[in-house]
Amino acid sequence: MSNSYDDIINLPHHVSITRPQMPLINRAAQFSPFSALTGYDSAIRETARLTDDRIELGDSSIAELDMKLSILTSEIDNRPEITVTYFVKDAKKSGGAYVTITGAVKRIDEYERAILFVDGRKIIIDYILEIESDLFATLL
Repeated sequence: MSNSYDDIINLPHHVSITRPQMPLINRAAQFSPFSALTGYDSAIRETARLTDDRIELGDSSIAELDMKLSILTSEIDNRPEITVTYFVKDAKKSGGAYVTITGAVKRIDEYERAILFVDGRKIIIDYILEIESDLFATLL
């Protein structure tokens, strides 16, 4: 029985004299998957990512926060350590997330309405949800 490739089946593999062989890593790249919708996966992940709405504080919460800020102002020379929970706006969507940080307070800027920390961080007072410290347990 004769096949149509019997005349070439045992010939040596052709190697070009004028062109270099392609490295195996480049040969493998031609078989890599193709994504026709570039960026679609990241767009889906961004849409599915959840954000929180900013909580509006009531009058009693604002009064408590003001009292804590005045206590901090009076103790600012001692560089009190506080834990602050505050709202960070999302850059891509409406809403944002609540973040909690701990650090020593450097000063309270009443003009910018911000708390400045020793490490350089700055938190806008209007975005603060809660301030905690051992300092408040003894004074409140």
